[in-house]
Amino acid sequence: MDISEITYTPSGHIFITPQDNPRRIIDHILETGYEKEECLALEFDPAFALGLMAEGFLLMSGPVGMDTSVITALVPKHHVLRSVLFFEDLHQSRSIKRFLPRYVLRADADFDLIIDKCIAVHGDGWLTEPLVNLIRAVRARHDPRTRPFSFGLYREGKLRAGEFGVISGRVYTSYSGYYEESSAGTVQMILLSRWLKAHDFAFWDLGMPLDYKAKLGARLLNTADFMRIFREAR
Repeated sequence: MDISEITYTPSGHIFITPQDNPRRIIDHILETGYEKEECLALEFDPAFALGLMAEGFLLMSGPVGMDTSVITALVPKHHVLRSVLFFEDLHQSRSIKRFLPRYVLRADADFDLIIDKCIAVHGDGWLTEPLVNLIRAVRARHDPRTRPFSFGLYREGKLRAGEFGVISGRVYTSYSGYYEESSAGTVQMILLSRWLKAHDFAFWDLGMPLDYKAKLGARLLNTADFMRIFREAR
């Protein structure tokens, strides 16, 4: 790829527009060893966002300075190290197993409520209103290959925990989650992993590395290794 085709901001971030090919942006990241995790974009367009999701970008958002003003930008992100769970590596502690029968996991139920609860628990630092509206608009397109999706954990018919993310082919990528009672978050992750395996997903993309993901059995992959298996599974 001709490097002149890629636009950079003064801060050194790749700047992506709807006219760019997201796959070629990823190839450029791999070829050049791009050291930043974030790219920047200004268009909150559903078709544009769908194309980015389909190439493995995590979509975040946040304020950036433009000339003399501050605006909310779209932040397509690729973690330098990606936390990935292969289902044969799933670790289930003895202490959590007794909680599993108390809950029921439901796929793609209460999507809007789960997003609202994630914001209520974690705030809107990156899950801004423009991004939430964009995710909902992408979901409304009902694309058969790439679509926002949610999982809810219920006990006695009430939602106790939930998370949402993006399905692209045979990969599910987590975006955000929450829980309202002790152990519910861990139970949800175990039941979600089982659901993904039962529905022939290749792996679970957990995003940025964190200790609780490693304890669940997740491995760390660099961008090149992640994109290789992502493209195979997508």
